[in-house]
Amino acid sequence: MIGIDSCPIEGFNMELIEQTLEAEGILDREHFGLACMVAFGYRKAEPRAKTRQTAGQVIQWV
Repeated sequence: MIGIDSCPIEGFNMELIEQTLEAEGILDREHFGLACMVAFGYRKAEPRAKTRQTAGQVIQWV
């Protein structure tokens, strides 16, 4: 892996972002549009190790 993380972004104003990108000459709205937004970058600190409970700790058969 190359060490780059990603995070999908929800709840943005698609129309406003498309207008802004078009005004900056980045987006041609006649041919393209936004489908999603994703942030990419390097994490500041390494995450802690994941801990998992056993199936017996989280499942109760009735």
